[in-house]
Amino acid sequence: MNDLQAIGDRDGWRCWLCDEVVDPDLSTNDDRGPSVDSRITKKKAKNKSKAGSPESTRERLAHRACNTGKGGVEAVVPWADDLFVVDPAPILPTIERLARKGGREAMARCPGADDAEQAAAWLIDRVSRLYPSLDVEADIEPGGGQFVLVLRAR
Repeated sequence: MNDLQAIGDRDGWRCWLCDEVVDPDLSTNDDRGPSVDSRITKKKAKNKSKAGSPESTRERLAHRACNTGKGGVEAVVPWADDLFVVDPAPILPTIERLARKGGREAMARCPGADDAEQAAAWLIDRVSRLYPSLDVEADIEPGGGQFVLVLRAR
């Protein structure tokens, strides 16, 4: 078994950047084909001698186009298009902070309770795949006619 196969199996053949299915049978030269992204955080890049968390340095499965489009810059994991969220927080920096320091962070505002519930369920699922070792829960706090989605490290 090669590295790509092992990484694909571990990641469930889903692109860690766009969260869509990666077809293992496509050519690695195809934009929707599989590739391996060796994600390194800014902290890890500044001090390569320090051991980072497994999530900060591990190789992850990505579509070739997603990986190439990201290039050498810090990755941005987008919120799902079908969610109704306002002022969404950037996902990766927020969960990296929660993994380091714990605590809680406001992730987005939602106009309705149902919207907040959908966003919370999606976010918990997404975080569980991005940072499997980080145990988080989502709280929905009403206020000012809106609902604030808060992510808390347990």
